[in-house]
Parts: sequence; structure tokens; C-alpha cells
Amino acid sequence: MTPTRVLHVITGLSTGGAELSLLKLVGSLRRERFDHLVVSLTGKGDVGDRIEALGVPVIAMRLSRAVAAVAGPTRLSRIIAKAEPSFVQGWMYHANLLATMAVKLAGIGVPVLWNVRASLDGIENEKRSTRALVRVGAWISSSPQGIIYNSVASARQHEALGYAAGRTQVIPNGFDCSLFRPNPSAGPALREALGLDAHSIVVGCVGRYHPMKDHATLLSAAASAVRIEPRLQFVLVGAGVDSSNHALAALVAQLGLAANVHCLGERGDIPAITAALDIACSASCGESFPNVVGEAMACGVPCVVTDTGDAARVVAECGLVVPVREPALLGKAIVSMVRLGADRRRSLGSAARERITRHFSLEAVSDCYQSYYERISPSRAS
Repeated sequence: MTPTRVLHVITGLSTGGAELSLLKLVGSLRRERFDHLVVSLTGKGDVGDRIEALGVPVIAMRLSRAVAAVAGPTRLSRIIAKAEPSFVQGWMYHANLLATMAVKLAGIGVPVLWNVRASLDGIENEKRSTRALVRVGAWISSSPQGIIYNSVASARQHEALGYAAGRTQVIPNGFDCSLFRPNPSAGPALREALGLDAHSIVVGCVGRYHPMKDHATLLSAAASAVRIEPRLQFVLVGAGVDSSNHALAALVAQLGLAANVHCLGERGDIPAITAALDIACSASCGESFPNVVGEAMACGVPCVVTDTGDAARVVAECGLVVPVREPALLGKAIVSMVRLGADRRRSLGSAARERITRHFSLEAVSDCYQSYYERISPSRAS
């Protein structure tokens, strides 16, 4: 049987949730069934190198913003026409729209799928151009064969904005539970590296510095929690979350948290850091499906999260959920998790890992994509 050729179009391949989801997908779908080609509208990035290491070719178009708007569809159409894919899968707003235009220009009549990876909770934090693309997407959302959302919340929000409900398919993010797993040695190693004593309670937040990650709410919550539980130590990881971020450093100092907050910046050992935590925390005000929450749960770490996207749906009874932008409530929830005690936190963590392995494992999600892709027939293209 000739493999189905899937041409993926994505805005870029620097490290991010959508990019890593694409990496996991092309690495997990059966090679004898699917043949992949990945096209980045911009550069190759770290994720592009990792995709190529799997034996999947990557084309980096290296388009600037101005060129993408004018010449992007034509240049992409040539790549699509030469590749002769069975269908084209866009990833994120820019790539979804460009893929749609390029397939029309290529004149090869293959289906286009969109992959929407964002919620609209924090849309005000996005660039004006991105907000415009969201609305343009609503106008032409009957064009693609299907629209894959990674959360129920995102699907409902986009449908309310005018996205074609008849095109909706929800497929959640998947997690490599052999990579993200409990690691008893990780906690002592992190404490030693940071100079923390064995009695400290380590709360971690993994996420780049961006308004939607809402580090201000996280740190305000940390300040109120530390006043009640001085053992608390907060570990922040992500691009821009380091000593060079003067705004973040100033807020830490203003809140009197210099002795309790450790900003580690971007790291390559996220599985080990995540497994080292006593509690994982996400203060985001705009997520669709928070990868860091699923990763923490897979590591057996109980979570305290804000109610954005499908975070509450993922955590279920295995953690605590509070409204967004409510630092006092987030701080109280962190304290409540501390006061459950180590045994109860371990029990919650075990239940969390079981939930992820059962419903959100990489294998389960790959099966969902495979089943959906197999239902897409070129003869049904519009």
C-alpha cells in the first residue's frame, strides 16, 4: 500500500507547543501508512532539526512578514504542486490561511485541514495582525475539509466567533509518558542544585515570558502563599524567564520574593525539572490545552491551575482549579495543596499520571489523528 502523503504547513519551528505537537505526531504515526513533508513558512529552528532527525524532510521557506503576505501563497503553491500530497495540514492561524490559498493556486484539488492550537481567552494579548487573522479565518472556515482543535473550549469559542461548526474535530494534545514520568531522584537533585533544604516545598511553573502566561498573577499568588507557608520555593522555567528579564526581576524584588523564587530560563531538561516538583502550577489566562499541565501530571505531580481552555477538563479530580487573574485564590489553592501533606499529594499525583496515560498518551492521540486522517478522502475535497 502506498503511504498517504501529508504535507504540513506551519508558521515556524522554534520551540513551542504547536511545534512540539507536530514533532510528536510525525514521529508517532505509522511510517508504512503515512509519509510526511513539513514546510515552515519561516526558519527551520530547533524543532525542524529534530523532525529531520526522524527522517522527515523539512523545507524552510524563510519568508519575512512582508513577503509572506504578498508572495507566500504562490511560492507555497509551487511546493505543494511538486510534492503532490494526499492532503495539506495547516498548523496555526497564519499557516492555515496560507495553506488554503496555496492549494487553490496549485490547482491540485486536495483537501486542506486546519489545526487551531489556541483559545480565545487571551486574544487581547495577541498582535493586531493575529487578531485579524482569527476573524478572517471565521469568514472562510467552510473552505477546509476539517478544523482540528486541541481542546473543547477552543472549538466552542471559535464556533461562537463564526467558525464552521460542521468542520469541527477535537483531538487533544498527547504526551510521551515514557519521557515524562515519576523520577524519585529528580527532587533531591534539583534541591541540591538550587541550594534548598529537604523540607522545602517546590512549586514549579514552566512557560515562556508572555502576557498570556500571566507571571504577574503567579508571583502575586506566590507572595501571599509564602507569607503563610515560608517553606515554599517557586521554580520558574521558560524563555525570557531569567535574570536578564528586568521587569520580572523587579516584580520579584517588589514582592519580597528574592529568597523564594528561582528563575532558570529556557532549559533542555524539562522532564527532570518537572518530575522534581512537589506541585506544578499554571497561572495562564489564555491557553487551549496546556502542555505543561499534562506533562506534570504524567510525571505524577499534582497541579494547581487556572481555569482556561481545557485545563480543568484535563486536571479533573487530580488537582485544584481557580479562576484566571485571581492571585489571592491561586495563592490559597497552593497553600491548600501544601496542607494536604506529602502522602495525599503523592496519591493525587498517581491518579494524575493514570489519567494522562489512559486518556492523553501519545499513542492514544496518534490513533485519533490516524483515524481522522483515514477518513479524509481527496475525492471529497471542495
